[in-house]
Amino acid sequence: MKQRLLIAEDDRLLAEAAGDYFTGKGWDVHTAENGDRALELLVQNRYHLILLDVMMPGCDGFTLCRQIRRDSSVPIIFITARVLEEDQLHGYSLGADDYVTKPFSLPVLYAKAMALTGRVLGTTPLMKAGALTVDVNRRQVFSHGALLPLPPKEYELLLFLLEHPGRTFSRSQLLIRFWGYDFDGNERVVDNHIKKLRKALGSCGCTIHTVPKAGYRLEMDTVL
Repeated sequence: MKQRLLIAEDDRLLAEAAGDYFTGKGWDVHTAENGDRALELLVQNRYHLILLDVMMPGCDGFTLCRQIRRDSSVPIIFITARVLEEDQLHGYSLGADDYVTKPFSLPVLYAKAMALTGRVLGTTPLMKAGALTVDVNRRQVFSHGALLPLPPKEYELLLFLLEHPGRTFSRSQLLIRFWGYDFDGNERVVDNHIKKLRKALGSCGCTIHTVPKAGYRLEMDTVL
């Protein structure tokens, strides 16, 4: 069965370009020029991925994301020209899985889509970085071929960083994503878990760097 994609985007040319790219990869693509039309399509169809513009006529992307998350865990990637951190934090708090900023690379967008839908469908291949191997289906991590036991939070942090190599995430972004918008603690909880994750990884060919006044970034040799 083909994977089905909904693109909710009022920029017709962008929606067509993304739709043609995914169609060429074998996807069944539906498009909506505004949030209200997207809601109609969501009632009529089941989707494996939603690309969602933040600023749309009628029901905007944030409102639509909130409504989708009431009864669905379908992966959602926001497409936006807005790059303010508070917007990204708000989107993550509503349940978005990722962001891409206009203009963006279609191959990069497709790679993000495959990573998200593959995890949901249980078809994600092994992820490799240096001497590190992650079996996503079994939630197991191996370093130099030996099983590396990780607590759930460190595992989720590692998987997220592996899916976004070279990208810097602030403590606030990580806090919202993994502890929730209403978490009562402070950002130091992120530092503590990153410290534990670094210690567990040791010398495996990938490193979590601290970016002064910005957050954390994972750099690695390769991801297959």
